[in-house]
Amino acid sequence: MKVATSPIDIKKIREQFPVLHQQVNGHPLVYFDSAATSQKPKVVIDALVNYYSGYNANIHRGIHTLAEKATRAYEQTRETAREFINAASAEEIIFTRGVTEGINLVANSYAKAFLKTGDELIISGLEHHSNIVPWQLACETTGAVLKVIPVQDSGELDIAAFKKLLTTKTKLVAVNHASNSLGVINPVEEIINLAHDTGSLVLIDGAQAGAHLQIDVQALDCDFYCLSSHKMYGPTGAGILYGKKFLLEKMPPYHGGGEMIKEVTFEKTTYNDLPYKFEAGTPNIADVVAYKYAMDFITGLGRENMAAHEHELLVYATEKISALKGVKIYGTTENKVSVVSFTIDGIHPFDIGQMLDARGVAVRTGHHCTQPLMNRFGIEGTVRASFAVYNTKEEIDSLAEGLKRIINFMSK
Repeated sequence: MKVATSPIDIKKIREQFPVLHQQVNGHPLVYFDSAATSQKPKVVIDALVNYYSGYNANIHRGIHTLAEKATRAYEQTRETAREFINAASAEEIIFTRGVTEGINLVANSYAKAFLKTGDELIISGLEHHSNIVPWQLACETTGAVLKVIPVQDSGELDIAAFKKLLTTKTKLVAVNHASNSLGVINPVEEIINLAHDTGSLVLIDGAQAGAHLQIDVQALDCDFYCLSSHKMYGPTGAGILYGKKFLLEKMPPYHGGGEMIKEVTFEKTTYNDLPYKFEAGTPNIADVVAYKYAMDFITGLGRENMAAHEHELLVYATEKISALKGVKIYGTTENKVSVVSFTIDGIHPFDIGQMLDARGVAVRTGHHCTQPLMNRFGIEGTVRASFAVYNTKEEIDSLAEGLKRIINFMSK
């Protein structure tokens, strides 16, 4: 059943983002790099200022008023995150610095507890380096074997090949919900079901999904799910790892220190209950507190409303960019988040990015931390334009006009 959507009031939304109202190199800023990091609404910025100016204190162990207020605000974010992804319990929400740390936590802790020589891990050819390197390290440590799901020309995963890779030796499958390079949305429900049929666990990298897609970890039945605040209109340096409670209880701590302990002696240490077992030391309190307001911002607008607006931008941008001379778009499936990744014949992506920046248009160029994927397509990198709820068709027109000028100039 199709969910009803409401039109986005783009003017009111843009008013909430102070950074958008400036000129860059004498031109109004056009920010098309939200896949790298999204801009922050004033409510998030205010939350940071309010914490530091009103109740800055360490959390959990203090009994004074500021400490108790800071602790309540911090734990409110955990409950908001639980609701945002529909986890069964707040104990299943571990605060991290972002998706990279969440994946490393699982790769280190899970590998230490469960992997042995001859076991197999599966990732995909669409993965960010942060969902490749930790598993390579885990394999080097344990003797496990890493396998890779191939990518088709459309940018979609080869699910038939994935089925052949799965065996009873497969212990964990780690894939992204949506590709940061191409925007392709993976069939994670099918991947999870297939993996579970062989007894494998599944980790989902949700870095590019958090701001765009509805996430229900119980409906997905994934074992782990990672999010980064800064890609969801929130601050940098904060994120969450969701894990099923029974798995987190079995896994050993990732870091040692304060907070993650019950009792310490020189002979033996006993560890704290979930979620604190995985949250050693003084955390990034202010940014976690502000993360709540970013999730509330998304929920308040309605993810289905945001998705409808962003899809409209994606379709419009794809038509505009693909009509230009010498352009090749990568990730041609229709099932995408709002990312257009492309090359232009005879012009290096870096040069395109620099010339667009001279016109105030911010895009990302390079391999986007997906070098194996670039090698799959035989290219060094792409130009990536990624859109958020605050972007407009008029801004896409500015991008298309800038690209047209660059093509004409470079062809002389």
